[in-house]
Amino acid sequence: MSQTLTTAVDLVKAPLLYKGKVRELYDLGEHLLIVVTDRISAFDYVLEPAIPFKGDVLNLLTGFWFDMTSEIMANHVVHNDIDLIDDLVTDKEALRYRIMVTRKATRIPVECVVRGYLTGGGWRQYLETGKVNGHELPEGMRKNQQLQSPIFTPAKKNDVGHDEDITIEHMREWLGDRLTTQLIQKSMMLYVLAHTYCEQRGIILADTKFEFGFIGDEIILIDEIFTPDSSRFWAQDQYQLDVEIDSLDKEPVRSYLANSGWDKNSQPAPLPEEVVEATSVRYRQILGLLLAQLQQAE
Repeated sequence: MSQTLTTAVDLVKAPLLYKGKVRELYDLGEHLLIVVTDRISAFDYVLEPAIPFKGDVLNLLTGFWFDMTSEIMANHVVHNDIDLIDDLVTDKEALRYRIMVTRKATRIPVECVVRGYLTGGGWRQYLETGKVNGHELPEGMRKNQQLQSPIFTPAKKNDVGHDEDITIEHMREWLGDRLTTQLIQKSMMLYVLAHTYCEQRGIILADTKFEFGFIGDEIILIDEIFTPDSSRFWAQDQYQLDVEIDSLDKEPVRSYLANSGWDKNSQPAPLPEEVVEATSVRYRQILGLLLAQLQQAE
């Protein structure tokens, strides 16, 4: 794996189309080149410094999951082989595990969230209203409790600021009944598959989010799936009710910021070295847990 990459603009000989908090999209004509950097964000701020190996982990996991689910759900991947685009990059080794060449799709502007456990933002909604995105839940549920069945809790994607939680009814009015039903079915199917896979490896997939797009009339998966940036993973041996479970993602960053006195309204100070290292370890840990048995089987 490479060390740290904050941007690929000097390494890619193609026009930069979009620079997100973590990913950069370059125009290859018929296709896109996605480069996953090591940048990390929290509360809508990109933090400094970057997290070593984070981009490698996100891209490797996304590639694995896209391949694993491709027979039941089409996605935008063409390939992730750096050697096939060596004429377009100036440093293959820096980008080897970070790139994905994809088909161009029209993004569906909704974040498709599936929750299997009552935690995070869902728990906060439940405390206030007894509901999560319009889903009425039984009284007396506890934090981190597994739901009787997973629920679909969409969010409208906003280019600026936070995404907006909406109900399924709102989504149907906005996108139409047919598309909404298709997105729900595909999201739930993918969640159940991944939850089972994770469970067999000592991991709980508490919740996750998907992005979909259109190529012609075909709905495909885009962006990333089942990574520490798009999903909440818990170690089964750490699972408890009524506590903050230490999730296998950027939890060290969140914990540090929460206890640092930061006002969340200005650019935070650089992260301490120990927080950066602890976060890097988390990302590599979930990669190992999810792929180790697969690699041994091969």
